[in-house]
Amino acid sequence: MAVNRSGLYTKIHKVLKKHYKPVAPNTQLPLMQQLLYACCLENAPAAAADKALAALESDYYDWNEVRVSTATELSESMHMLPDPLGAGNRTRQILQSIFETNYSFDIEQLKKENIGAAVKKLQKLKGATRFTVAYVTQMTLSGHSIPVGSGALESLYIVGVISEKEKNKYLVPGIERAIPKNRGIEFGSLLNQLGAELKRAPHGAGIKKILLEISPDAKERLPKRKSSKVEPPKETATVKKKAGGKEAKAAKDTKPAAKAKTGTGTKGVKKSKVSATKKSTTAKKKAAPANAKKKPVKKKVVAKKSTKTASKKITKKKIAKKKAVKKVAKKRVKKKTAGKSVASRIGKRKPR
Repeated sequence: MAVNRSGLYTKIHKVLKKHYKPVAPNTQLPLMQQLLYACCLENAPAAAADKALAALESDYYDWNEVRVSTATELSESMHMLPDPLGAGNRTRQILQSIFETNYSFDIEQLKKENIGAAVKKLQKLKGATRFTVAYVTQMTLSGHSIPVGSGALESLYIVGVISEKEKNKYLVPGIERAIPKNRGIEFGSLLNQLGAELKRAPHGAGIKKILLEISPDAKERLPKRKSSKVEPPKETATVKKKAGGKEAKAAKDTKPAAKAKTGTGTKGVKKSKVSATKKSTTAKKKAAPANAKKKPVKKKVVAKKSTKTASKKITKKKIAKKKAVKKVAKKRVKKKTAGKSVASRIGKRKPR
């Protein structure tokens, strides 16, 4: 569906006029102060931005002291802003980049240059956002550029003027063509107030009412609250996955058996018989290894005992045989010596 962007921009302007009042800006500020004021004004009310800039000028001696200070120190002076730390970081970076290029804080010469060249130089500054560059070109360089902060960009996406891709690329096509130059300052002030309200209370009833009044189809794109439900830990999720896998495997295994049961006629009977025989054979194979492991253990134990007893018996027999041989030898010696006389035994003795 093609979106009528020019019609939506005019409708946004009419609706915002009902709920907000445009703030007349100070166009007589120097270019340097206008940059710093734009850093404070992004996604913030104009009254808070005025106070923040006044606090910087009163709390610090000059812009060099602001440049040397940290973002947290600057945020203490800019505490009235919705995002003081971000604003302090932007102002500090801009002052540092200007001092590094010019060795001073005087950039009034940009007013004399061509608008395109001046805008390119402003875009190269560190900390300079699209909102700050557009605001300075509109207020000081007298160019036609409507400043759009991050809150205003989100509101334009919710309303349906820009797509999600354009929002991610920070593009707002057709806004300068739809809003003429003589209404640019007024529209920019109203749009910035809408973005500041969205940043302050994204789920508030007031901002929802305004956005739905502009586009009744914006319900789907409204900011949603985060659910307070606690997500299950990763371990339980993995356990569930494993259990699911096991159940799936079991279901796969049981499928063929179910098919066999549901078979009709002789074919169904044959299939059931085959499956039954297969189950019985698999059961025997599974049971066989268990029985085979138990039997050899018993045989080995019995064999060891029998070998021990047999060896003991053999040793006893050997000992008994040796004793019998010794007895027989002793008897033979006694018989030989018994027949001989004492004289013969004396005669065989050797002389001394």
